[in-house]
Amino acid sequence: MSHHYTSVNTYLTEMFGEKIYKLSLSAGLSCPNRDGTLGKGGCIFCSEGGSGDFAMSEGGIYKQIEDAKALLASKTNCRRFIAYFQAFSNTYGPIDYLRSIFTEAINHPDIAVLSIATRCDCIDDEILNLLIELNKIKPVWIEMGLQSVHPQTLELIRCAYTFEQFKKTASRLSDAGIDVIAHIILGLPGESRDMILSSVKEVCKLPIKGIKLQLLHVLKNTALADMYEANPWPMMTMDEYCQLIVDCIDIIPEDIVVHRITGDGPRKLLIAPDWSTDKKRILNTINQLLSTKL
Repeated sequence: MSHHYTSVNTYLTEMFGEKIYKLSLSAGLSCPNRDGTLGKGGCIFCSEGGSGDFAMSEGGIYKQIEDAKALLASKTNCRRFIAYFQAFSNTYGPIDYLRSIFTEAINHPDIAVLSIATRCDCIDDEILNLLIELNKIKPVWIEMGLQSVHPQTLELIRCAYTFEQFKKTASRLSDAGIDVIAHIILGLPGESRDMILSSVKEVCKLPIKGIKLQLLHVLKNTALADMYEANPWPMMTMDEYCQLIVDCIDIIPEDIVVHRITGDGPRKLLIAPDWSTDKKRILNTINQLLSTKL
């Protein structure tokens, strides 16, 4: 696969000379699209865990890091990690609190990178200055959900931001030396294959350093689940999805790091597609399709 795109594992190994694992952490924050500022309930696909269903959630940041490391200890002898603030919008909070938790994470001796998931409308001048300060200590990544470049889709999924807002924030972060990783969801209702590829093509024109391609999961207790159960739409088969990923990879420049080509949905919450739980089979199929292009 490395012959076709720059994977995050390849990128990190080249940067640090060893394998780096991600530790999912919780800052205990919310989102302006959930607390009533912009909307309630969040985007239609967002779970009750705010897309952080696998994150550690108990104790302070140092304890969360140590607990997450302990869970990985039986699987790997990895020595360095990414501190990934995943659930909800992790720059949506008081600046003093954000400085405290991010500083605690980035100063942990085993943390190599600080990665912060957030929204494009949750980064003001004060937060940008904090990110610049942190980036002088260790690399800081900002992971921003875009999902689609198409206005009708953004309205349907109720994300409460626009592609223009995303572009502006991505440029500000890039100009400040902060790496931006854009999230795209593949398989959103009403989107054709050409629309998905158009989103990937357009976002790759922006000053981003990474991209995540996320399979749409219909999860219990979401507005998307209500829509799907009331009027199910045809979802991609595994083979269709794997071919779409290969087509996306053909578009992505080699200097943009691919951080994800599928995704994990919590089994206890997953409604569809059921094939998405077999991650190994999905990745093997994508590998096989890519190998035929050599």
